[in-house]
This record gives sequence, structure tokens and C-alpha cells, in this order.
Amino acid sequence: MTEPTHSEPIEKSLFEAPPMGEQERMVEAILFAATEPVTLAELIKRMPHGCDPAEALLTLRRRYEGRGVNMVKVGDAYAFRTAPDLGHLMQKETAEQRKLSRAAIETLAIVAYHQPVTRAEIEEIRGVAVSRGTVDQLLELDWIRLGRRRMTPGRPVTFVVTDHFLDHFGLESARDLPGLKELRAAGLLDSRPLPGGLSTPSEDEEQPTTGQSELFED
Repeated sequence: MTEPTHSEPIEKSLFEAPPMGEQERMVEAILFAATEPVTLAELIKRMPHGCDPAEALLTLRRRYEGRGVNMVKVGDAYAFRTAPDLGHLMQKETAEQRKLSRAAIETLAIVAYHQPVTRAEIEEIRGVAVSRGTVDQLLELDWIRLGRRRMTPGRPVTFVVTDHFLDHFGLESARDLPGLKELRAAGLLDSRPLPGGLSTPSEDEEQPTTGQSELFED
């Protein structure tokens, strides 16, 4: 009787994905090093062939629940952020921010709650013309961006909020926008009524609407 032969060890494929624990470490390292939220598509590009970063993200998100740092979803991307209840500890590290004008706050609120929205629609809601400087300031801050043009006469451009805006306010999507009480508590609105029942705007910044000319031209 012949002795059973031991099978030769199978050589590990060069294209075999790392164990899930190692994939989680990779995702964790990428997100911690990133200066901006990272999309799933970007994780797939960076990680070895065969990895499943979506599964790693799910595991990591559960692992960081209740800790000082949480994994959050920002639009279609992911990032690590300080737990909301510990934000007060970061106050000394936060740079002082320039206060937005009331016109800019109202315009931003309209875009956030009515997006995609055209300049003419913003003016209709506010009841006053939107100055170019107000829109330029919000574009410069990367809180709003240009959306698709409307398939209507003149093809007016629309505005939508950016992922940077969502990230700044700790929102996963525009559907998570707070109510009026929360906005005022955060200092984004004062006690005066929102657009629709506005008081007189600043004379040096806004003028009554005289038409619906578009801010951007082809």
C-alpha cells in the first residue's frame, strides 16, 4: 500500500484580496489622512484589486459608533468627524468665521430648501433682487454651486448646495436640513421672519425686483 502523498501548498494568487480586517485598516487610513470626504469610487481605485471597501465602511461605521470620532456620510462620500456632543472641545481650534450678511443667509437657505432653484425663483421667494456679490460670496465659500440649466425659455442656470456645505453642518444630505428653530439656535437665522414675510432689506445691498434677468449668460 502506498503512503498518501501530501498535496503541494497552493500558491496564493497575486490578485487575491487582503483579509477584510486588513481592508478595514486600509479604509481607515485613507479616511484619516484625507483632507476631504472620500467617495466609494475613490476607495475602490486606491485599494488592491478584489477589495470590498463598501463592506469595510459598514463595519468601520458600526465600530466607531459612540466613540469620540465617528464615521459620517457626506453626500456620496465618507469622512471621520468629531462626535457632535464633543464639538465644544474643539472651539479653541476653530478659526473665526466671517459672518454672512442677512441677504446671503436668506439666499443660502432658499437654495438649501428649494434646490435646484434659479436666480429668478430666489428673487421671487425673497421679493427682492439678488445682488451678484451675494451669490459670488456663496460660490466662493463653496456652499453653493451651479446645477443643471432648466429646460425652459432662456435655459436659466440653477443653484444647489455643495457637499462642503453638508459637511460643514454635519448633514448626510439636504433631506437632513434642520427646522427653523435649529437654524436660529445655530445662529444662521435671527428672530425676523424668513423669506415670504421679510422686512426691508439693507438699502446698500438689495434693490426691489425689477425683472428676472439671469446672473449668468451663455
